[in-house]
Amino acid sequence: MAGNDLGSLLGSLLGGGRSAGSGGAGNILGSLLGALGGSKGGAAGGSGNALEGLIGMLTKSGLTDQAQSWVGTGENKSVSGAQIAEALPDETLRKVAQEAGVSPEQAADEIARSLPVTVDKLTPAGEVPKGGSIEDLVREQQL
Repeated sequence: MAGNDLGSLLGSLLGGGRSAGSGGAGNILGSLLGALGGSKGGAAGGSGNALEGLIGMLTKSGLTDQAQSWVGTGENKSVSGAQIAEALPDETLRKVAQEAGVSPEQAADEIARSLPVTVDKLTPAGEVPKGGSIEDLVREQQL
């Protein structure tokens, strides 16, 4: 499954086997971005990538300052698992949690911990790259 490949890429982006458990943060983020990008136009509106869709979703949910801090070149603002759970569609969070073998609350907490670092590394120029897949972004940044 592509989500597993993406999970491996994101896991290496986050420092490899640093997190405990079989899936780890990379697999949870891989599942999330796969769920958002896998519906051909889902969150990204059909024209962009899952990262663009996720940033847009967070922005619409009132997390504009946090999301912009991750994309920008300054300090990354934190976000809580509860804020992530509010921002994501329930079905998406349940699917991600099920694929990772954790509760939705645990998945939201892991996303909240690892998403700021991941977005920051995927946007070194201070803007979300247009188009392309997350896998392409990771490879392009040589992460």
